[in-house]
Amino acid sequence: MENNETKTGYKIDTTTIIIWGFATLMLGTCVPLTAITKSGAILPLAAIIGASGGTVAVWKNSSRSHRSKIERLQNRFVELETRIIDLETIDNNQELDIERKFKQLESDRFQI
Repeated sequence: MENNETKTGYKIDTTTIIIWGFATLMLGTCVPLTAITKSGAILPLAAIIGASGGTVAVWKNSSRSHRSKIERLQNRFVELETRIIDLETIDNNQELDIERKFKQLESDRFQI
């Protein structure tokens, strides 16, 4: 279980690094373009907003994935708990049957 969480953490970290690596490259190309086109801070801001939005999307998706895993584990726990209760009921019924048979045998033995 812990291994999967570690892999997921690495994936999130790697994706975030890739997003911001490309954002840095875009900012590096935006600076000369901004000077040439005199467009102001529109291109660098667009690159930063895009990278921020991508990072938020990756992080939210990972937390949603964790929630679904937790829900699956909770459902599995309830299923196992129900099965244990059923097995205990079956076991108790068998014990009662055995006790009843012993009592029947004892009563048959004393009647002879």
